[in-house]
Amino acid sequence: MRVLVALGCLVLGAAVGLGAVALHGYGWGLGLGIAATAASLVALPGGWWRRLPFALGWTAALGVASVPRPEGDYLIASDASGYLLLATGAAVLGAGFVGLVPRGAPRGNAEG
Repeated sequence: MRVLVALGCLVLGAAVGLGAVALHGYGWGLGLGIAATAASLVALPGGWWRRLPFALGWTAALGVASVPRPEGDYLIASDASGYLLLATGAAVLGAGFVGLVPRGAPRGNAEG
């Protein structure tokens, strides 16, 4: 069952990432893509089977879109919105790995 959840999160991440890449040229599209990504990362619980596959799918879609096309052009322009999208990809990947760290009480002697 966990594998199916991870596969679903991977596909969801790729779809959201592809949508962000497709719309990042418009100001509203970049904001919508970042907001949808952030909302998904907040909604998914951390762990190997949920948030990390989403982040890997998102950054995989971004990586595929970053490769030059046969015509010689790029899907991600080298302007402010393109660089912001690439920085968002780094943040998404970081958030996927930060979700692996278990939350808990700080370690140490509580009595003194």
